[in-house]
Amino acid sequence: PHQFTVSWLEFGEVRTWSSLIRPAPGWNLSDWSPQSALVHGIARDALREAPAASAVADDLRARLAGRVPVSDAPEFDARWLSRLLHAGGYGTAPRIEDYDRVSSAQFSGLALDRLYETLERHRAPHRAGPDSARLVKAWRNAQHH
Repeated sequence: PHQFTVSWLEFGEVRTWSSLIRPAPGWNLSDWSPQSALVHGIARDALREAPAASAVADDLRARLAGRVPVSDAPEFDARWLSRLLHAGGYGTAPRIEDYDRVSSAQFSGLALDRLYETLERHRAPHRAGPDSARLVKAWRNAQHH
């Protein structure tokens, strides 16, 4: 992974934390995708000065403490989260829940409609921070219905 981002609600406000990641020594860089780098706007050279994977893992674990991670691509994110936490010397990664499943369990009717209407109006920008915040904003809008 080249970047990790999490967003959450805190007192009704959307908060986002993001960090670039300097690849750990054992990581196979064949996973690096030039196409993905172009979409996300992150050049491989930018990772040389990024925080070490182990430091990002420490920071991320602290931010996830007591929270259930949710993603719109849980299988993909689980693989990268596991790799990142392993680089930090941690064992198993927390289970990442599916955004649609959790949203459907939490909301119904007009609230659920509002959540998906918000997502439809604000399309994914293919940037980790805005993508993550977009999902949380939709959740917040559904809560206030």
